[in-house]
Amino acid sequence: MRHGKYRFIIGFLAIPLALYGVLVISPFLQDFQISMTSWSGLTPEKNFIGLDNYQKLIHNDLFWKALWHNVLLLLCVPVVTLAFGLFFAFMLNVGGRRRGSAGVAGVRGSGLYKVIFFFPQVLSITIIAILWQQIYNPDTENGMLNSLLSSIGLSSLQQSWLGDSSIALICIMVVMVWANVGFYVVLFSAGMASIPGEIYEAALLDGASRVKTFFRITLPLLRDTVATAWVYMGIIAMDAFIYVQLMSVNVGGPDESTDVVPLLLYKTAFRDNSQYGMAAAMGVAMLIVTLVFAILSMRLSRRERIEF
Repeated sequence: MRHGKYRFIIGFLAIPLALYGVLVISPFLQDFQISMTSWSGLTPEKNFIGLDNYQKLIHNDLFWKALWHNVLLLLCVPVVTLAFGLFFAFMLNVGGRRRGSAGVAGVRGSGLYKVIFFFPQVLSITIIAILWQQIYNPDTENGMLNSLLSSIGLSSLQQSWLGDSSIALICIMVVMVWANVGFYVVLFSAGMASIPGEIYEAALLDGASRVKTFFRITLPLLRDTVATAWVYMGIIAMDAFIYVQLMSVNVGGPDESTDVVPLLLYKTAFRDNSQYGMAAAMGVAMLIVTLVFAILSMRLSRRERIEF
């Protein structure tokens, strides 16, 4: 009976595992293989050069600059996005006035607010990037942000937003937060809706403020959801390819101030003499950084599950 059960399990998993190996694992192995060649991507010859591409990568200042930008995105974008998502979700679900016998209640029209917050999710990243590129346009006639500042008498705050190397990356971070925060408002709202209202009522009866209620009840009970959201947002921050490609000046400028590793990989493979081997080495480095981030995030968020 035991052997029959194992045969059934193996037979059931054989096809999915084979597909996963061919469609997921195999490309990673091929990428590592290409990274050890000087292949241009345009010829059938693949000259094996060992770890030369990785040695060049270590001494490539543009790569380290792009990687640092990815690290900045990784440190800032998930923190700000999830903080806003938690705040707005808490206000929508618990921040309203008490009505009747209900101990806690959401604000009136919270369902409509969730739809409004979620709206950027129905837009493609391409549309979002082009839309915000026009908003950041430094021309006071065509640029919405500078035009708004001029109309309210704040012309001194006008900037060449994406053309200023000191703030261009920050401008892109703002767009990434705006584009993603709505999804996490809805996600965290669903998590908060599953928390029994009696827990909040007991806390309020004991005199707990809304701030203490959030940090002592809501956040601990949503920790698993927040940890998962953190990993997803980290992966989005490590990519940022489309945002930078479409919004930045001269694709990663000005002066490479917005360049990120995925974009540098793209330029290396398709623009800079078709260096597929070097680009593949960048892909391997990006994979390692992403895996390290995911493993650390999951280990740091590991805890005993709270049942309620």
